[in-house]
Amino acid sequence: MAPTKQPDHRTDRHPFLLSVEDVANQLGVSIETGLTARKVAELQQTCPPNELVGGGGIAWYKILIKQISNAMILVLFFAMALSFGVGDMVEGGVLAAVIVLNCSIGFYQEFQAEQKMESLRALSSPSAAVLRDGKVDVIPSAEVVPGDIVILKTGDTVPADLRLFETMNLYCDEKSLTGEAEPVEKTTESNIIIPGTEKLATEEGEVGIGDRFNMAYSTTTVTKGRGRGIVSSTGMATEVGKIAASTTRKQRKAGRSMNYKKYGKSQPIKGLSRRIYDFVGKFLGLTEGTPLQRKLSKLAYILLGCAILLAIVVFGVNKFHVTDEVAIYAISTGIAIIPESLIAVLTITMVVGMTVMRKANVVVRDLSALEALGGVTNICSDKTGTLTQGAMIVKKVWLPKVGIYTVNNSMDPNDPTQGTVSKARDSAPMPAKTEETIDYDQQRSAVALKFDIPAEKALKDQQSGTQTSTEEDAVLGPNLEPFLEAVALCNLATVKLEHVEGGDEKKWQTTGEPTEIALQVFAHRFARGKKQFLAQGWKQVAEFPFDSSIKRMSVVYHPPGGKPSMVFTKGAVERILDFCTTIGTGSNNEPINDELKKHIMDQMDVLAGQGQRVLAVAAKVWDGIFHLEKGKGSDDELRAEVEQDLTFVGLVGIYDPPRDETKGSIRECSEAGIKVHMLTGDHPATATAIAKEIGIIPRNMGQLSPDVANAIVQKATDFDKMTEAEIDALPELPLVIARCAPDTKTRMIEALRRRGKFMAMTGDGVNDAPSLSSADVGIAMGLAGSDVAKGAAKIVLTDDKFDSIVAAIREGRRMFSNIQKFILHLLSSNVGEVILLIAGLGFQDGTGFSVFPLSPLQILWINMITSSFPAFGLGKEKASFDIMRRPPHNIKWGVFTPQIMVDMMVYGVIMGTITLLTFVIIIYGVNDGNLGHDCNRFYSDDCKPVFRARATVFAELTWLILISAWEYKSIRRSMFSLDPNSESRFPLFKDVYENKFLFWAVVIGALSVFPAVYIPGLNTVVFKHIGITWEWGLAFGAVILFVFGIEVWKYIKRTYHLFEEGEEDVNTDRRKLRLRQGFFTMAKSRTSSIGSMSRRNTERSADGNSIHEKVADIGRMGSTPTTRSLLNKQETRTDRSADEQV
Repeated sequence: MAPTKQPDHRTDRHPFLLSVEDVANQLGVSIETGLTARKVAELQQTCPPNELVGGGGIAWYKILIKQISNAMILVLFFAMALSFGVGDMVEGGVLAAVIVLNCSIGFYQEFQAEQKMESLRALSSPSAAVLRDGKVDVIPSAEVVPGDIVILKTGDTVPADLRLFETMNLYCDEKSLTGEAEPVEKTTESNIIIPGTEKLATEEGEVGIGDRFNMAYSTTTVTKGRGRGIVSSTGMATEVGKIAASTTRKQRKAGRSMNYKKYGKSQPIKGLSRRIYDFVGKFLGLTEGTPLQRKLSKLAYILLGCAILLAIVVFGVNKFHVTDEVAIYAISTGIAIIPESLIAVLTITMVVGMTVMRKANVVVRDLSALEALGGVTNICSDKTGTLTQGAMIVKKVWLPKVGIYTVNNSMDPNDPTQGTVSKARDSAPMPAKTEETIDYDQQRSAVALKFDIPAEKALKDQQSGTQTSTEEDAVLGPNLEPFLEAVALCNLATVKLEHVEGGDEKKWQTTGEPTEIALQVFAHRFARGKKQFLAQGWKQVAEFPFDSSIKRMSVVYHPPGGKPSMVFTKGAVERILDFCTTIGTGSNNEPINDELKKHIMDQMDVLAGQGQRVLAVAAKVWDGIFHLEKGKGSDDELRAEVEQDLTFVGLVGIYDPPRDETKGSIRECSEAGIKVHMLTGDHPATATAIAKEIGIIPRNMGQLSPDVANAIVQKATDFDKMTEAEIDALPELPLVIARCAPDTKTRMIEALRRRGKFMAMTGDGVNDAPSLSSADVGIAMGLAGSDVAKGAAKIVLTDDKFDSIVAAIREGRRMFSNIQKFILHLLSSNVGEVILLIAGLGFQDGTGFSVFPLSPLQILWINMITSSFPAFGLGKEKASFDIMRRPPHNIKWGVFTPQIMVDMMVYGVIMGTITLLTFVIIIYGVNDGNLGHDCNRFYSDDCKPVFRARATVFAELTWLILISAWEYKSIRRSMFSLDPNSESRFPLFKDVYENKFLFWAVVIGALSVFPAVYIPGLNTVVFKHIGITWEWGLAFGAVILFVFGIEVWKYIKRTYHLFEEGEEDVNTDRRKLRLRQGFFTMAKSRTSSIGSMSRRNTERSADGNSIHEKVADIGRMGSTPTTRSLLNKQETRTDRSADEQV
């Protein structure tokens, strides 16, 4: 067990006063390799977790108060008080037990849910990149220990107090700690000056924490640059921990102040009223919680009002002559309308939903996201690492007047020794041959497809071979050297050949962004990696990090031998080309002109058209030795000076293959009525090629009307220039936006919202935080995402995969559907009970008192025992076969859709009518209307007919409620044919047994009727009924009649298409559709996962044929399916909105 007291793992003086070497020695760490695993284990045993004490989840007593203040519990409290007041100790005692049981279950489940939410939030809480045993690991911030080497980059939250020993343009936002409004630039030197003097600081108290520039503090964020530091303090020993230990802050909502001097004389009254409103709303659950929880709280109080109204009705029928019997009847009607187990069932369903999503690599940070996922109509996703694998490999390098370098047969993005590099002479991009009657490359994306190449073209490719006579093996030369210098040095990634842990085998290990890893790996193919250049004496003196708004990065280096400094820049081609005045290196250098720029852009289009991400590389020789003078001009001014008059060096094409599962997930979204938009920073041609390959847009855009074809693929610059009116006038919002900036995402969200859409937005960078927080469902990337992005999102993907988003939506829909099912189950039975009891007011005995058909404890038994467990079972139902073939649910209605409300009334009326008729048959048909005397309280021979009728109604209603749970497994399909794909002639038993919890809840609940009816004392004293004989036949007959009634209503809904507005819209949309995403090609690309490519020789398909055999079969086909054959014919356009067309 971790200690609670911070042990002494500190330096002899504050780290900001010591040199880096002193800090490292005193903490026992190497700045080159970090802590060893053994040292980390020792520190974790003696150091508390790197967490701040306090905060956490909701206190247990607040959860308990919340349970007691629930409207449904208040009704039971009122009923219990009345029962004790009229002297019915048995009923009062049972009600007290029910209250304790219900509150205990609710408290336990909600407490468990809070703990689970805390653990899930911990999974998505700020993480830290640490260097341990020479390897970079990403760990939860709570696991950081003193002495850890932490690596910081833009967007990170500093996990602990650090003594920095490496900084590159590093700025931290410390206003939450020091109040400093501007980000603070960090240094590594230990020569900290006492403010206001020129003396070096020698004691901790001489310099405030805001002036210790070589320290980075826990919970502050990195706004720019990168750096590394040694952890000096963790947890409560950090500066922010010291503040947390001495103060606790509570932030009050705006407008709650009572300061009349500041806000006026009326403010105390306004502030007090708002505080009272907040307290009452919070106490009653009406102003806090998820939308569904607030809606159910409102429902509870509506039902409370109905219960009071029904009690008044009971009193009114009895002319307000309120005797004990009248009060008991009022209690019965009040209890009947309250679904006592609803909150507990909802809580359990939420917990199950969170657990299932966690297994699907989805961490829910906000419970409201669970409810919102089922209503998502549009997904705006990034491309790299989400739709694609993020495992990038340099495929092409083009150097002006030198040639094209091609990487062949490389499948491992980390191994520079795998594959070969060939070189072909430079030539102008070749236009498509006019002799071909069909332009295959125009119709197909040419993204190195294997399964979707027309047979004629495949044959020509085989005849031509993979290498032409103009290609030769690439060698390192003076023309290639400058390019390798630029891509290796303007790069933060590392590539190392290291021993695998626990063995003698060496393996290539990489760290950094996938794009930079690809560039570094290419440089290593020629033994010109960054490490080799640094060993030669190159020294970095400045860095201008990549910025998504300008899409480029630059560094400045001092070369060895005292030569002039060098500037290296890489980034988007258009952005780099604007700053270039010359092109080529060495003897090939010449001034750049419009013709050469066009040649560069044409070459870029060729690479981008092959699905490659294209970057430009540039360099320049600085005039003399570069000196970074602090305080001279702003960073933007210095950057502008560094990045002007560049020399264009070359283009590099990087291929990132789509994930295997992406196309299937997009197809599933299309069937579910969800559109997928790809918002990427890539070139339009690259984005278009990948979008075609995974099915976001059709390969043959000619199948679309011109205005739709022009609208669905746009550059961010064009989209951002449009006014809101122009965007709203588009026939279809863009499905692909290239060169996307963070502001573009926000505009896309606003455009979707104006069209009434409900969107999910993915993001990973710091600048994505506004769009993540403003989207209906913000989804952050857990692997590549920044801490700021994770904090702004409601959901975090731990694997960054697009199909995890689809899995989350599928689970959200399943949970939403199940909530509807158990709400229908609970409330329809309440409607039936109320109908029975209100009609029962007419059954008056000789003294004029109403005889209730169900006793209060029978109602409690039915609501708490009979209904609860089947409701739990419905909450655990698997997703139905068509869960992703339905349209998204209407967010406006939520779970209480018109269909649910009508079903609740129809089934409740059927249930209430059948049970009422049963009571009438026994009392008036068999016993001549004998209602006895005082049969609401005591048993006598005179009450025998009433007690028998009551027992029959109790058994019957129990069975009706239980059997309805099986019927509600599908709200529209027959219970006897829940799965249309089943080949069984009578699949009922198989279908109902599939959910074993629900099955046994129904069976055991049905059998529990017999002891409840026959156990002496329990039946007459508690339940107010006695054993029955022939009446069982009525109960069985009622079950058959009830099932028949439900089946008839379901048949009517299916036949007359009632409550199918959403489904009809989607079906009509599909019939008229020009854009069925995921269905544009059924072919599979050759670019399956890189990891699986090496296994293809032995991989077998499901029918026993190898993949290569299937390729051969496809190669023998005369033709492949065209886009036209997979789409419906284009119909004449009408003035329908774009969303109806697409």
